[in-house]
Amino acid sequence: MDWLNYFMFTPQQVKALWLSLEVALNAILWSLPFAIFTAWLLARKQFWGKSFINSLVYLPLVLPPVVIGYLLLVMMGRKGIIGQYLFEWFGLSFAFSWRGAVLASAVVAFPLVVRSIRLSLENIDPHLELTARTLGASPQRVFFTITLPLALPGVLAGMVLGFARSLGEFGATITFVSNIVGQTQTIPLAMYAFIQTPGAEDQAFKLCLLSIMLSLSSLALSEWLAHYMYKKLGQRYA
Repeated sequence: MDWLNYFMFTPQQVKALWLSLEVALNAILWSLPFAIFTAWLLARKQFWGKSFINSLVYLPLVLPPVVIGYLLLVMMGRKGIIGQYLFEWFGLSFAFSWRGAVLASAVVAFPLVVRSIRLSLENIDPHLELTARTLGASPQRVFFTITLPLALPGVLAGMVLGFARSLGEFGATITFVSNIVGQTQTIPLAMYAFIQTPGAEDQAFKLCLLSIMLSLSSLALSEWLAHYMYKKLGQRYA
């Protein structure tokens, strides 16, 4: 039956699917500590240049993805401002590699993760932290036993949103790491390749449906996790 063909994927499509999941997961896990620190800094501290840092963090949301990819190429390419030293000293190369796909996805998803965590931190009553400090708790203990657990719904929601954004990344990825099958070709890049191939429209459509299902599932999971964690925290601290 013809409709069964929509549930059968070619080896290239399977590679693109697994690579997309692997890239998105690594992008979130590697960027999460930086996102938590940045969100805490913006939510809890007042310092000179805060507005500039805030604008810089959210800049990837408004920049064309191709610009982000080009800037990454200039900064992290083998002859880039930073990339040349990473390659010479450690043998690390980001451009046109799997690592570069992770980096590009992390950059475009970073503002969404920071935003979600920051909103969660700003909703925490500062008096809880101040009370713990007056009782002798160190700043580190306050953060890991009070602040971070209370912000967990935002952390989880931000991770899922960032994961979904990473799955859909195209412009920065194709500019920075190209479209190499099995190495950098994620679902959006595979769709682009199929669209450019005569007679492969059905393959592109299957990936389109798969991408929609993954994105909707991620968004639904984000909402459920946020509500579930807020409910659990409400019961715990009631």
